[in-house]
Amino acid sequence: MAKIVCLKEKGNRERRCGLLPVNVKSYILLGADVIVEAGLGESIFITDEEYTNAGATVLSNRAEILAQADVILSVDKLPVEDVAHAKGKTVISFLDPFNSHDYVDLLCQHQVTSLSVEMIPRSTRCQKMDALSSQASLAGYVMVTKAIAELSSILPMMMTAAGTIKPAKVFIIGAGVAGLQAIATAKRLGAAVTAFDTRSVVAEQVRSLGAKFLDIDLGETGQTAQGYAQALNESQIAKQQAAQAQCIAQSDIVITTAQLFGRKPPVLINHDTIKLMKAGSVIVDMAAESGGNVAGSVSGETTIIEGVKVIGTGNWPSEVALNASQMYANNLLNLVSEFWGKDTKCFSIDLDDDIQKSAVITHQGNITNKTISDLRTQAMEQAS
Repeated sequence: MAKIVCLKEKGNRERRCGLLPVNVKSYILLGADVIVEAGLGESIFITDEEYTNAGATVLSNRAEILAQADVILSVDKLPVEDVAHAKGKTVISFLDPFNSHDYVDLLCQHQVTSLSVEMIPRSTRCQKMDALSSQASLAGYVMVTKAIAELSSILPMMMTAAGTIKPAKVFIIGAGVAGLQAIATAKRLGAAVTAFDTRSVVAEQVRSLGAKFLDIDLGETGQTAQGYAQALNESQIAKQQAAQAQCIAQSDIVITTAQLFGRKPPVLINHDTIKLMKAGSVIVDMAAESGGNVAGSVSGETTIIEGVKVIGTGNWPSEVALNASQMYANNLLNLVSEFWGKDTKCFSIDLDDDIQKSAVITHQGNITNKTISDLRTQAMEQAS
């Protein structure tokens, strides 16, 4: 009988986990044994006893857990020191394969089969296992709350005997999953919201949430087959920066969500534009950890630039770790269930399947994902 295990995350800033007690019961119904590391759910106040009551075995020794595993579930990629113990196993997590060439090589070296949840295609079939979207939606919500916590004024209009308070102005750049949730959250809290996206096709979605859509004619832009924004050329970025500068200057909160999958994010707000903003205004840079949409933003920190607070703390879903864990754990359960053999009672690898062709990064000592393989080859050529 196949064993599915889930380890406690080692990162100090990661409060999520990839398995909840309710999921344990579902995996057992599939015919799997479930093993979890002691303390797996402590950051979201779930006790080891709750996992035990659901049918899981709770162990403390990571090496012992990994030795028994067939499938290893986690949020972040398995720490380097654990990879050797995962030889011949299947690991499923966020892998960041575009920026982790040495780590991918390590997985190959130890014959680890790895699935990167970021690489799951965006299709109707994949919606239930799309962890990137589920976590991005929560990130959109959290970024608004972070901005509110740093702003010295309220969002909604208030008419009182002491006077009228105008609604705060919020400008959101990027109307993907995170951006749309940020728009909806800011509107629910009473802000006057304006949004922009290079994909004009999302304008209707923005307006349906009660926000204004800032029209900027950038020429041909479009989106990828997966629904992501296409990268702009330098002249288009310059035109966008200039056209949105006035809107940014008038805003109390600006949230940037422009992340290009597998590529460095564009700088959308330069230093000169920040200088136009009122002192005490707030910018939240969703892309700070991968390079930043805002000039001067610092990954993991909140900085003050020209009197404007720029938040680049990142790992937004971990701020609402319980709900994030619920959604992520369900994404993983749906992924595993999709490829679980009813007769074999194990997780099957099928590289001819459209989902696995995209999501499986390494298998049997090789990089099987063509995109990642090509990037790895390019990096090796440049290094030589």
